[in-house]
Amino acid sequence: MTSLLIKNGLFIDGNGGEPEKDVIVVVKDNQIAYVGSETAYSISGEEQVVDAQGGTILPGMIDTHVHMMMEFSPVAERLETPFSFMYYQAAKYLENTLKAGITTVRDALGTDLGVKKAVEEGLISGPRLQLSINALTITGGHGDGYTVSGREVDLLPSDYPGMPSGKCDGVEEVRKKTREMLRAGAEVIKVHATGGVLSATDHPEFTQFSQEELETIVEEGRFRKGVKVMAHAQGAEGIKNAVRAGVHSIEHGIFLDDEAIDMMIEKGTYLVPTLLAPVAVLETAKETGMPDTAVQKSKEVIEFHKASIAKAHKAGVKIAMGTDAGVMKHGTNLRELGLMTEAGMTPMEAIIASTKTAAECLGWEDKVGTVEEGKLADIIIVNGNPLEDINLLANNENIKTVIKDGKIEK
Repeated sequence: MTSLLIKNGLFIDGNGGEPEKDVIVVVKDNQIAYVGSETAYSISGEEQVVDAQGGTILPGMIDTHVHMMMEFSPVAERLETPFSFMYYQAAKYLENTLKAGITTVRDALGTDLGVKKAVEEGLISGPRLQLSINALTITGGHGDGYTVSGREVDLLPSDYPGMPSGKCDGVEEVRKKTREMLRAGAEVIKVHATGGVLSATDHPEFTQFSQEELETIVEEGRFRKGVKVMAHAQGAEGIKNAVRAGVHSIEHGIFLDDEAIDMMIEKGTYLVPTLLAPVAVLETAKETGMPDTAVQKSKEVIEFHKASIAKAHKAGVKIAMGTDAGVMKHGTNLRELGLMTEAGMTPMEAIIASTKTAAECLGWEDKVGTVEEGKLADIIIVNGNPLEDINLLANNENIKTVIKDGKIEK
């Protein structure tokens, strides 16, 4: 039996209570066996001591919106890259994410079952994965690789074994595509309910899929042991259509209005802000060959986005941290927490959104999200106190120790 004893740090358990000193955390195999006073615990002497050295002990962070199989790059580079190379790139993306303190992710399209299996069996190092496989999108909508040249250039190769194409129109097609994603191993269904920043032929405020189509997608997920639906939804009408249909989480939420916020509170719908995404588009546009349409739309939405998230937070919408990593470099995820505080959240609220609430959004609150006895041992130790400076989490050098499933990964 492998045992770890973590001590000598400020302890934040993820539940939102006051931070504590003089708390130890004992890990046995892959579970948390004890949390509490050192004087009340009988030390066997066989435990490996992990000294936090006055830093902060936290739950492993959870990013509920990533794309582990990609980092945005120029079109020419994508066209010159052999198909299988993306898996070797993804191994590095997964490692970078884990070493940044992210121990669990929900992949919002592009990662297939084989990648999850490789992580679970220890062939590659990475966070725990919840998969959507591929996103459902309409012809001409966000996720359709059609460009203004008339050619299709997808961000990721699609429609290969284990990765069904997500393009579908009409009730029966969306029903079949949802079933194909479930067959391929989807643990959550991803749907594009509006246009988006990165697509050339639509706009974030355009609605996609009819109410009946969205309801059919939700219904099919519910039939399969309650698989939930996450909806890329940026314009107010598309957001409201998705909430009415019963989606579990709204991704991005750029143009939320009061009615949409009220509906989300009534339905208990989660909001995943991804504030970092449009910021990163502008920061990396030249380096990555970001299309002019994406740059222009990012400039248009940034202030609306921040205002929407601030209004939703103030009203009491449940917020789970997500970044859209892949649009920006993997491993830079925890920049999102600083942006969340700029939108009105306290540092502790941003931490809870990245741990407890994120775990609840994934439906994995019984396993991860807080440091409590009986849960999986996903724990990080950071330099300094993030309640005093939340932005210290954005510097990977401050993430001193990462423990996932009881194993020290960093």
